[in-house]
Amino acid sequence: MAASLDNKLVVAISSRALFNFEEENAIFESGDPRAYMRLQLERLEQPARPGIAFSLIKKLLAFNDTTTQRVEVVILSRNDPVSGMRIFRSGHANEIKLERGVFTQGRSPFRYLRPLRAHLFLSANAEDVREALAAGFPAARVLTESVLAGDNYPNEVRIAFDGDAVLFSDEAERVFQAQGLDAFQQHELSKAAQPLPEGPFKPLLAALHRLQQAGTAAMRIRTALVTARSAPAHERAIRTLMKWDIRVDEAMFLGGLPKGEFLREFEPDFFFDDQTGHVNHAARHVPSGHVSSGIANPR
Repeated sequence: MAASLDNKLVVAISSRALFNFEEENAIFESGDPRAYMRLQLERLEQPARPGIAFSLIKKLLAFNDTTTQRVEVVILSRNDPVSGMRIFRSGHANEIKLERGVFTQGRSPFRYLRPLRAHLFLSANAEDVREALAAGFPAARVLTESVLAGDNYPNEVRIAFDGDAVLFSDEAERVFQAQGLDAFQQHELSKAAQPLPEGPFKPLLAALHRLQQAGTAAMRIRTALVTARSAPAHERAIRTLMKWDIRVDEAMFLGGLPKGEFLREFEPDFFFDDQTGHVNHAARHVPSGHVSSGIANPR
């Protein structure tokens, strides 16, 4: 029977997002790829330490069991195939089941997202993320300076999302940027019953919702909407999720307050936001990724 990714949540992830390769990457960025490859080969028997997205990936893979494979994680990396050996060995040593990988030796790997039909792409490379988003895939640049996820919720995958330009389109954000807060509030109040258009991460939220419904005794999913919106603009966001028939477990309408402290209390395995100010602040408290979409991130 041919292998298939049908009916699975597919996450494509770079090696630096999954493991801590910052020391090795510094050598690569210095312009000496041969020295980088040599170091990776020298450290072949030395498992890499967990990276920023490690907790998210390990928990998602816990939805798999001996009879059903619900989640597939694929390494999608600018690394060379030699370095790929260390990545797979590091996965085995850290009890992360990795079976598939694409290694492009310095070239952008985002084009392989299409045959993978990926629901999420996580990378430390900003340009790869921008290209993936432009091609229609949920993608985020992992902030490698983020703190690692906590361990208070070993049986829950906890994921937090910003709203505008992440789960939803940037339609309302454009009004805010052009006309200010009062115009934004009035715009959203007048359109409260009209669902917001989909944002780049709506497909991921829908896939997580399906995974949650599939159910497993080993792991659950808990999601949160963490947005700068406040009343009365909250109503349109809630009604949009209702229209999509997708439930989030928590919603925080913070009215412009810094998100980091609230995220610290929620303790997500990962947080997604399009605003660099919000995501940089959040990274001090939780694993975070920048979604370079919408008006806040002009190309």
